[in-house]
Order: sequence, then C-alpha cells, then structure tokens
Amino acid sequence: MPLSTESQTDNDQYILIASLDNARNLSNILKAISLRDHAIFNATQNGLKVTVEDSKCLQANAFIQKDIFQEYIIKEDAVGFQVNLTVLLDCLNIFGGSTVPGVCTALKMCYNGYGHPLTLFLEEGGVVTVCKINTEEPEEPIDFDFCSTNVTNKVILQSDSLKEAFSELDMTSEVLQITMSPSHPYFRLSTFGNSGNAHYDYPKDSDMMELFQCTKTQTNRYKMSLLKPSTKALALSCKVSVRTDVRGFLSLQYLVRNDDGQICFVEYYCCPDEEAEEE
Repeated sequence: MPLSTESQTDNDQYILIASLDNARNLSNILKAISLRDHAIFNATQNGLKVTVEDSKCLQANAFIQKDIFQEYIIKEDAVGFQVNLTVLLDCLNIFGGSTVPGVCTALKMCYNGYGHPLTLFLEEGGVVTVCKINTEEPEEPIDFDFCSTNVTNKVILQSDSLKEAFSELDMTSEVLQITMSPSHPYFRLSTFGNSGNAHYDYPKDSDMMELFQCTKTQTNRYKMSLLKPSTKALALSCKVSVRTDVRGFLSLQYLVRNDDGQICFVEYYCCPDEEAEEE
C-alpha cells in the first residue's frame, strides 16, 4: 500500500480518507469537469461525487466509485466541502504527472471536517509531499430535475464517432443543434458557423450506435461555449449517452475507463438555448 508510513493513529483524526496507488486516475477525471475554479465534493458510503457549475446553465458531475480507491474510509453518512479545483489539480500533478510506465504518484487524501483543510499526501519514488488546501462550506448545487421518467429520447454512441462529428462540424457556430427523432434523420448534429451550415447524421442502425430509443421528434439548440468543456470528458471516454427530456434539457453521460481499467462516469447537464428557441 502506498504511504504506509502513515500510522493508524493519524487515520483516526480524519472523517474521510481516500487513497489511490495512481493519482492520475483522480486527476484525469477531475480535469474532465474543470470548467470553473470551484468544485463541490460530496462523499458518501458509495464514493465521491464532484460537481462544477457554470452560469446556472451547465453542470458537470464526476462520479468516482468507492471501489476505484485502494482505501476509502468515511465516518459519517455524507461529507461535503468546496475546494479550488485548479489548486487541487496543480497539487495532484506536483510531480509532473509522469507517464513513464511503472512510475506512479501515490495519493492519500484526508479531510477532518468543517473548517479544516483538505490534506493530500503524495508520494513518488520515496519522496513525500504534503499539500493542504483550504476548504469552504459547499454551496447547494442546482437541481436540474433531470429524471429518467421525463426522458423522451436517448442514444448511446461510441465516443470515437462523436469525436469525428465534432472534428467535421464548424465549431465557430454559436450553437450546436441536436435533432433526435424516431424517423429520419434519427440523430443529427448541426452547426451554423462561418463556413455555412453543417450537418452530421447517424442512422439508427449505425455500427457506432449502441442504443437508439427515441419516442418523439425534438430539435434543440445549445450554446457551443457551454458544450465545449465537455469535449475534455469525450476525449477520455469510450462511450457516451445522449439524453433529452420533455423540456429539451440535455444530459451527456461519458463512460471513462481509467489507467487500471476501472470505470468512472462524467455527466454534463445543459439547458437549451432559450434565445435560439425564440427565433
């Protein structure tokens, strides 16, 4: 186990302890939601949920299950705090984020409750660095009220096909228009940029389409500036679930496999662009 020099007595003072043999498994998933400086951490018996929001229009959540950690101890039903995500990522990569095979930065993350800092013990090659990051009382995340019973359309795609679509669409467009329909064009992405209008269609029986469940035709536009940060998660993922509800709210759920082959999820919620809807 990494950082085994930490005694059991030291462990007793903390209400939350999470240890990883490879800190990059945490830093990669946090980079995928790093659209703002502040992140809300909510720890439960099942693992960590980290939330970042932008302008009350976009919410990104990273779900890091308990089983991802080599050690995960929580002494309360739920533990919550807010922390500067930029600072946290800088600390996690303090050894340079080595990609050399067999060289990993071990992490032990500890928290002792309200008013206390988040303490990181990082070890690489026998060198241990301790970082203490100030925490704040967590703000209440926006409830986007996105529930499965209100989902009208859902597709699951291979991430590579969505990456290909984004490479071909005109990203100078202010909006991304998504059409989902039980009939043609089934699933269409459209942009309206400097080079003119562009469309990217997916047949429902495409090899890249793992699931197609569309009950009604919906066309909604979303601000490209809000969706661009989600491409960080797309780059890491192998599958993506695209869902819309009756209001046109968008859920993008990315399945991310870490260096050890374990699965985490990153989910983005995005409001439809009301200005575009009114045009």
